[in-house]
Amino acid sequence: MKTKHFITVLFLMCTITFYGQENKKEKIKALKIAYITKDLSLSSSEAEKFWPVYNSFDEKQFDLRMVKMRKIRQELKSKPIENFSDAEANALLNQIDNLEDESYQNKKKLITDLRKIISPVKILKLKQAEDDFNKSLLKQYRKRN
Repeated sequence: MKTKHFITVLFLMCTITFYGQENKKEKIKALKIAYITKDLSLSSSEAEKFWPVYNSFDEKQFDLRMVKMRKIRQELKSKPIENFSDAEANALLNQIDNLEDESYQNKKKLITDLRKIISPVKILKLKQAEDDFNKSLLKQYRKRN
């Protein structure tokens, strides 16, 4: 019963956040939280431990994708790729490789940390929920455009 109340309150908070925020990132984050919470059926004690770990992971992934990768994309757009020297191209490839490795290590850390909090089945459900949420988000984006 506590879990149902917790999920209901969390869903309402996410809905309020969704309508109250003007920042798209915050709206998406609120929807993602509601989606994951619903799919994982976390108990209140699990949720209390899960969300700080997951949010830390998600912030690092966002930083990697949006902040650090943006710099690489800007360099790639600065001039045609054909005009890059081999040294410049190798430097960019090394940066991309480092970012991908950092992302992979971040995902491994998440799984290691979550194994102490939730069951392996719920970790797999998390992966599936993230994938389903991203597909749904992409589908909505395509409909709008």
